[in-house]
Amino acid sequence: MWLEIIIFSIIGIIAGTFTGLFPGIHINLVAASLLAFSVILLQYFSPLIIAVFVVSMAITHTFLDVLPAIFLGVPEEETALSVLPGHEMLLKGRGYEAVRLTVIGSIFGIFIIIFILPFYLYFLPKYYEFLSKIMAYILIAVSAFLILRDEKKFFAFFLFMLSGILGIFTLNFYAIKQPLFPLLGGLFGTSLLAISFMKKVKIPKQNFRIQRKVQGIPSVLFSSIISGALVSFLPGLGASQGAVIGSSITKLNRKSFLVLIGAISTITMGLGFVALYTISKPRHGAAVVVGKFLENFSLMHLLLFISIMLFVSGFAVFLTLALAKFFAKKIYKLNYSRISLVMIVFITLLSIIISGWYSLLILLIGTSIGILASILGIRKMHLMGCLIVPVILLFLL
Repeated sequence: MWLEIIIFSIIGIIAGTFTGLFPGIHINLVAASLLAFSVILLQYFSPLIIAVFVVSMAITHTFLDVLPAIFLGVPEEETALSVLPGHEMLLKGRGYEAVRLTVIGSIFGIFIIIFILPFYLYFLPKYYEFLSKIMAYILIAVSAFLILRDEKKFFAFFLFMLSGILGIFTLNFYAIKQPLFPLLGGLFGTSLLAISFMKKVKIPKQNFRIQRKVQGIPSVLFSSIISGALVSFLPGLGASQGAVIGSSITKLNRKSFLVLIGAISTITMGLGFVALYTISKPRHGAAVVVGKFLENFSLMHLLLFISIMLFVSGFAVFLTLALAKFFAKKIYKLNYSRISLVMIVFITLLSIIISGWYSLLILLIGTSIGILASILGIRKMHLMGCLIVPVILLFLL
């Protein structure tokens, strides 16, 4: 059994590397496919072995999904907010360092999961209902705080609400499958790529020497613990909302913000499996599938998965940094304006394939809002209203 667990953990690492590098193929899609073919799979493999594969794939994905976000500007929900600071570092010849910062965050994330696990197991069943009742007000307070902190408060509020309306429409437009891809792809992907194309951006030769140590690590860890713990068990919240919450708790610079993004992404994924055990309510697709395969999800299963997370993260660190170095060595040699155009076409085609023809409308509107934010000089963090506003309404109604 242990040999099988190790083998399927490694297979999960390979699958997580693939899903991380190709944004259109999300782990939820792979996990749902496993569920669809469960009758056949269970004839050859035990439910535990399949669950091990899903957990390994999911954790590996949180390390590698930052690569297309930083180097190509193609975001997912977990990496949407990493695009802007990561892209800016790429344009300064520090793309590898940007990836390294998120990897540091993901490593912290694994150990934070282990650190807060006892508290999570004890307090979550007791206070889950109370926190659910006040979450809408927490999100309203956080959003208001971030908007009021912006120098251009009116435009920040306007774009927050505009993206929120787009999010409400998109998430409730049933003709669109996988609505998050065109929504986030437009707001944070094609809008940035379109500006790079219009400005004829050139990527400088990348520098692999780390300039300075990251400042404010204790603040990042504190923010990660609070925000990661919150979003991991409340429905409708993900890593991006956690980053908004975390960045409002303490003051972070761009480098420490990338560490925060990496940490929260991994924490949210890992604690999603913990929530499956403590409150029997999985908070992401991978945990849902694990719950389906392991109907009697026990503490022993959970401890096994924590061990697998530690095992997998070691490989994920090596893979992410090796691939980041490879991309960094090649990307400055390419015509980035042409790459930007190719990636816009690629995201458009993926939107059609994944989400249907109606998604083009969402992609176009999202791109326009993203470009408007850049023209007005508004931080794209406020565009996360596309998810925060619908979540607030979900809790209020």
